[in-house]
Amino acid sequence: MAGERLLPVLGPLEPLFPTQGLKRGSVVSVSGSTSLALSLLAAASAQGSWCAAVGMPALGLAAAAELGVALERFPLVPTPARATGADGWAWVVAAMADACDVVLARPPRRLAGADARRLTARVRERGSVLVVAGQWPEAAEVQLAVVSAAWEGLGQGHGRLLGRRVEVLAGGRGAAARERRVALWLPHPEGGVRSVEVVGERRTHARRVVS
Repeated sequence: MAGERLLPVLGPLEPLFPTQGLKRGSVVSVSGSTSLALSLLAAASAQGSWCAAVGMPALGLAAAAELGVALERFPLVPTPARATGADGWAWVVAAMADACDVVLARPPRRLAGADARRLTARVRERGSVLVVAGQWPEAAEVQLAVVSAAWEGLGQGHGRLLGRRVEVLAGGRGAAARERRVALWLPHPEGGVRSVEVVGERRTHARRVVS
């Protein structure tokens, strides 16, 4: 069934995908925001899916938990290349794709196109989803990019960061080829991911000044 071929995403992220979710067997590339890439795992993880992160040693687990990622089902392999050699990253990602529903991974700077194609084929065969944080040698099925970002809450040299408004450009191949733009709070001043639905919403969140 069609629903069995999809993994859910948070409601505000649904307009970024022609299927309104993560299609099993696909690769999604994300540029410009680790938070956006991480948020793609949240809904599936909250519903019981195993997710993993590869090649992201600075990934914040607190931020992942705040988005809804279940840390008990979120194995991390921070630096696979150091442990397993030049081909370590691709090997570990392939192994995680066999065991997990969604794999979030940052590719090495010089990932061979042949390795990317083999991983794409592996993900398709296993019915998992690969979320790439960064550049991908092949054309990912869905391609997301943060094209603008602005933090709220800072005054003239004082204040504190409350939330960040971002504009995400979505494109890709096939059904995802039509360009889409979505404005999001990432994060919202009250936490999590929310849609920016009202043009004047910026004014409703007063700046909090730290004395």
